[in-house]
Amino acid sequence: MRNVLIPTKLSTIARDILEKNNFMVVQDANASLIELAKQHPSTSALIVRSEKVNSEIIDLLPELKVIVRAGAGFNTIDIKYARRKNIDVMNTPGANANAVAEEVIAMTLGAYRHLIKGDISTRSGSWEKKNFMGKELTGKIVGIIGLGHIGQLVVKRLNGFACNIIGYDPLISPSKAESLGVKLCSLEYLFEQADVVTLHIPEIEETKKLINKKFLHLMKVDAILINCARSGILNEDDLREVKKEKNIIFCTDVYDKDEAGEKSVTDIADIMLPHLGASTIEANETAAGRAAEQLISYVEKGVTTFVVNKSVPDGLDEDHQLLAYYLAKVARCYLGCDSQPNRIEMSFYGGLDEFSNWLIAPIVSGISSEFDPMFDMSDASEYLQERGITFDIRPGDESKKYGKSMTVDLFEGKGDSITNVSVRGTITEGYPMVSRIAGFDKLYFDPIGQSILAVYKDQPGMLAKITSVVAKYDININDIRCPFDPESGDSIAILKVSEPVDQKILDEIITTSGARKAVFLNIEK
Repeated sequence: MRNVLIPTKLSTIARDILEKNNFMVVQDANASLIELAKQHPSTSALIVRSEKVNSEIIDLLPELKVIVRAGAGFNTIDIKYARRKNIDVMNTPGANANAVAEEVIAMTLGAYRHLIKGDISTRSGSWEKKNFMGKELTGKIVGIIGLGHIGQLVVKRLNGFACNIIGYDPLISPSKAESLGVKLCSLEYLFEQADVVTLHIPEIEETKKLINKKFLHLMKVDAILINCARSGILNEDDLREVKKEKNIIFCTDVYDKDEAGEKSVTDIADIMLPHLGASTIEANETAAGRAAEQLISYVEKGVTTFVVNKSVPDGLDEDHQLLAYYLAKVARCYLGCDSQPNRIEMSFYGGLDEFSNWLIAPIVSGISSEFDPMFDMSDASEYLQERGITFDIRPGDESKKYGKSMTVDLFEGKGDSITNVSVRGTITEGYPMVSRIAGFDKLYFDPIGQSILAVYKDQPGMLAKITSVVAKYDININDIRCPFDPESGDSIAILKVSEPVDQKILDEIITTSGARKAVFLNIEK
């Protein structure tokens, strides 16, 4: 398994490292991947950058065992088809992070000091000093949306400019943000206050067109908006509309397609670059070196730490991974979607503790939609550590005879102001079921679908008040669970509903019934 194909302009460090370790390497950045695949059918390992590795390419390489993405994102690789062909896919997370962070600083300075327009003007023979009066970055308020690895590096790079940094990330702990010197805030506050807004979130279902006129209208006149993340998180039409009023300075290097041709943002972008975020010599060398080293460890030592499309081990049912995801999702929703948990505790029963390493990543994915459930425990651990969230696996008490089940506890706050929720679940007749939420036991609630969870003081007529609000909006109730917690004197109404419920309806449930909590849960199968 030592025939390696590198069909991309990657630093030769990868080839050099591999050849020193007795790998046969073909590197060609000029021919197309499909041509190279046809020419080298004995390829057992493939190292790529942004090349598309689809089912056609995979079928042309019958000996292929592993694909290494020299970079973090692997959306150009059909990881599901690779899994069906028993091919592992690895990435090299973090290799490009500093390059992207520095590009953000470069764009900000370029925009403030009119570097591009000033260069063009001066080369033409003009002398337009008055027209290019700039601004200083020092002392400005910078809003960072997404405080993962890249976002945190942006914070560090801004330290020398004495900026006031505010941030939005629903999963980073307040203590971690404080240690970074970042003031956590809502998206509304961030867009209202920031002189510069920079985006560092993934493009997933929850973030598509998240940056829309609701937030853009809040921005200051002449504020800077930088998108070095993904194009789909920004509503371009809304920016086009608001830019006329606010003169927002828009800098981007991300587009629907990373290829030559007309770009949809040409009329509204002040600085456009061809997706150069990761395009530095250093980032290329780092990614190349990591790709080679990971491949060697994979082949010679069986190290699969960075495999992103792992299948489950023998003895573990995939349904238990789904259950772990569902329980975490329910716990996060119950605690509050805007909550900032700083501790996770887990217990596994009935032999599931043996597979705890395979269940932690789905739990983290349930808490944060930006974390890929195909990552493993080490990825989950690193992800939580970045955000200052601790996690602990408690020994399961088998005397309770829960069978094959698990419990996920989330904690928020510290000292005397800690709030928490505990959710337990199991597989019943082949279906993941939530058996307990907080003190509400024997639920046997199927979390898949759309549900309202309302907690109220148990007394006559309360359930009727809650359901009457739902009926008022012509929403059908498909199922009801309403167990009682004798310790608190509360009951919980779990209503499976036919359509999504917005905050207006939840607020009305609270107002009408006096419920102390009402949240909407939506879990897709």
